[in-house]
Amino acid sequence: MLGLLTTPSGPRSVPLRTVADTTNTATVFYYTKTKNWPSTYLHYAPDGGSWTTVPGTLMEAACTDWVKKTVDLGSAAGLAATFNNGSGTWDNNGGANYALGTGTITVKDGVIAHSDPCADTGGGTGNQATVYYSTASTGWTTANIHYAPAGGSWTTVPGIGMEAACTGWWKRTLDIGTATSLKAAFNNGNGVWDNNNSADYTIPTGTTTVKDRVLTTGATDPCAAQEPDTEAPGAPGNVEAAATGTSIVVSWDAATDDTGVTKYQVTRTGGTSGTVVTDVSSTVYTDSGLAENTTYTYTVKAVDAAGNTSPASAAASATTGENAPAPDAGTPLGTDPRKDPIYFVLTARFYDGDSSNNRGGSQHVKSGNAANADPMFRGDFKGLVEKLDYIKALGFSAVWITPVVLNRSDYDYHGYHGYDFYKVDPRLTSAGASYQDLINAAHAKGMKIYQDVVYNHSSRWGAKGLFTPTVYGVRDSQWSWYYDEKNDGFEYDGLTVEPKSGKSYYNGDLWSTAEPTGNTCVNWGVPTGGKSAEGYTLYNCQWPSPTSGMFPKAYYHQCWIGNWEGEDSRSCWLHEDLADFNTESTPVQNYLIGAYDKYIDMGVDGFRVDTAVHIPRVTWNRRFLPAIHERVTQRFGTTAAQNFFVFGEVAAFVNDKWNRGSVNHSAQFYTWKERKEYSADDATAALEQYDYENGLGTGNQPTSTNAFLSGNSYHTPDHSRFSGMNIIDMRMHMNFGDAQNAYNNGKDSDDSVNDATYNVVYVDSHDYGPNKSSNRYSGGTDAWAENMSLMWTFRGIPTLYYGSEIEFQKGKQIDCGPTCPLAGTGRAYYGDHLAGSVTASDFGTVASASGEVATTLAQPLVRHLQRLNQIRRAVPALQMGQYSTDGITGQMAFKRRYTATGTDSFALVTVTGAATYTGIPNGTYTDAVTGDTKTVTGGTLSVSAPGQGNLRVYVLNGPGKIGGDGPYLK
Repeated sequence: MLGLLTTPSGPRSVPLRTVADTTNTATVFYYTKTKNWPSTYLHYAPDGGSWTTVPGTLMEAACTDWVKKTVDLGSAAGLAATFNNGSGTWDNNGGANYALGTGTITVKDGVIAHSDPCADTGGGTGNQATVYYSTASTGWTTANIHYAPAGGSWTTVPGIGMEAACTGWWKRTLDIGTATSLKAAFNNGNGVWDNNNSADYTIPTGTTTVKDRVLTTGATDPCAAQEPDTEAPGAPGNVEAAATGTSIVVSWDAATDDTGVTKYQVTRTGGTSGTVVTDVSSTVYTDSGLAENTTYTYTVKAVDAAGNTSPASAAASATTGENAPAPDAGTPLGTDPRKDPIYFVLTARFYDGDSSNNRGGSQHVKSGNAANADPMFRGDFKGLVEKLDYIKALGFSAVWITPVVLNRSDYDYHGYHGYDFYKVDPRLTSAGASYQDLINAAHAKGMKIYQDVVYNHSSRWGAKGLFTPTVYGVRDSQWSWYYDEKNDGFEYDGLTVEPKSGKSYYNGDLWSTAEPTGNTCVNWGVPTGGKSAEGYTLYNCQWPSPTSGMFPKAYYHQCWIGNWEGEDSRSCWLHEDLADFNTESTPVQNYLIGAYDKYIDMGVDGFRVDTAVHIPRVTWNRRFLPAIHERVTQRFGTTAAQNFFVFGEVAAFVNDKWNRGSVNHSAQFYTWKERKEYSADDATAALEQYDYENGLGTGNQPTSTNAFLSGNSYHTPDHSRFSGMNIIDMRMHMNFGDAQNAYNNGKDSDDSVNDATYNVVYVDSHDYGPNKSSNRYSGGTDAWAENMSLMWTFRGIPTLYYGSEIEFQKGKQIDCGPTCPLAGTGRAYYGDHLAGSVTASDFGTVASASGEVATTLAQPLVRHLQRLNQIRRAVPALQMGQYSTDGITGQMAFKRRYTATGTDSFALVTVTGAATYTGIPNGTYTDAVTGDTKTVTGGTLSVSAPGQGNLRVYVLNGPGKIGGDGPYLK
């Protein structure tokens, strides 16, 4: 979904994908300026065919900064390709090779696009139009103009390549013959369009600029006042390389430049593959699949928008280790995420497939969990794999799991206290049931895995590989029970028992009997004058604190939060167990980007972003979201990147459309790109953005029609200003004490969300119930059925917290901390309800079930849920459609339509109450619930009240009744 713009209408709406043409050739253009190679070779293999002999075929000069080669592909529909200088220096797309199709293809600094960058459209005897197009706000790395002279024909999609004119501007002079104007649309060569909201641009002769949809005719040259940029960036500093197994993470400090760095070139030497050059946009690069026990050396160059390249950095080397046996990496399913309802599980509390990895932690006895034989780490990946068919039988095709990284705290089963972000927590894994095994098993069943990720904070013990404090103490006679005896040969992993202490939660590495070298914590080891609850002496630097100097400001913020809707909610700690990352710091950004690259490479289908509101939107938009998009594109291609689903927890626990009037702390705010340039320094930019946007206020925020029908018509959504992050619908969540309330509040916010059809909608979760209740929802079975009927038919992606299908733990406190038994909370172990066997024949359909799980599947809400999923899956309008309430009477009644990719699905929905629809298309409508058919001839259709929890879904030319009658849908 990242970065989608509106595709043009009419003759330009051809999907931009490479298909074989009648000659079945590929003309490949390669950008040479930033490589500065004396010669360029194309080494390729047609799909299903053999590779050319190294170094490949010599490419020929095409135009300034471009070379090209046309190759005959025979019957192949595309080719795999790499490029080299003929002397052992390669560009192989970071080891993934380039997957190219047929037709005209450009490869520029690692980005694949389409069009002829050397097409000569100017210099003729006819009228001319010089067009400048700005990509400063879209972030495109190339631009094409697709146009038609007045009275003439359109160019072939995607049009012709524009030339880089100056920073942020692209230019093309067009010969339009006798015409005095032209129609135009712009695109990035990979299906991302700007067609002026489907109106196209009308451009006269002369010089015209187009910036952020503002067209200026008779314009001055926007690059005329700028001297050509000939100054190269400075060389990147502090290049570091660290190996884990057969992967190496390379990181460096951002380079400086007078106009701004746009790319980095990472050059690798070593091994048997020669020299490899890879282009990246962030300041961290993960190099995977390397040879075992081999030393590799890396240098980095910075590249600016004009293509000026810095000198190479100092070299950094790392030696790989053994290649641990692991399942083959998965590939994300890559389909539209709106098709997939989500089931949310706390992995450690869902189903126990392997009791050998169960761990109780330091609070096992004190909490009461020991008495219940209920260790906090109980469920695992093996259990989840074994019960994927249960989730599929409910009808869910996506599973949101809690964070998988190695955690460290007194009570870390939930996953939000990350310690080693590069390591999967061993308490979740088993032989034959690794995280990779789970991803692959889910994909084999057509199910997605959404990984919960945390960018905002680490555990109280810091983050291994970035910074871990060793100033906790003092270990005197009173505290020896708490601070374990140091064992220099032991490394904490949460699972392995340290032999001296007998603990898996050993902490002997986290304190020092003497003041540590380089300690910054004030008054280390000096008694504070206070006493613990046990009456023990308390010492300075004994407990995590952001204000004592214990955590360096280069890695962590230095204050406690005071105002949850103030600027300090970005830059201060939420709790002593949540050490707040300085996310505006390059080393922290590198650490996190490198870590989450690992999980992208494993083939996860998306990220749920924890505590997203506590990181400035400008940092998301500058650093983390582009890094996600770039990595998915690099590994799996453009379509997979568009459908990699990122949805953020922007916690706003009020009923306001805008969270207490603070736009920076409102969920919808995070779905938008920035509207202006800020300081190059990320910390300064965060403050500038906070002041600027709050100063504009709630009335001057961007609006969108992406979720709404135009009358009865679906229109192509405009995602040109989409940030890349979707959101959990906090407003509906807060109001789900009553379905009608949730519906009204949701509608009220939709015009300020970039595209609310991607909102993740749930009633309750592992944190809160409606109205910020601390308890799991207890509104009753009828109310649950009504809520589900709304969620499964209204816009957004329906999501269910594990066990809600049987009202599991209803009314129970969701979380009471580490001092009470989990069995009495909303995070209780669910496995007892899943005992036995179950096989799903399809989504929402049980082939067989026995034991307790059969009883679970027979519950009334389960049957209701299964049928809702069957109906939603059969009606595309309910998955991806825009909606409208125009011309409709009824309390929870709406119409939805989806018209794209050869589909036209139109549905009329009413939940619980009666409804009348006027001004609708004439035709035959069939109710998916009852099979009732109504023929509309005068544009009006009326529906009687179906009753609480029930609904009607009249589909134009619909499939008929879907599924059988149940306790609510009948």
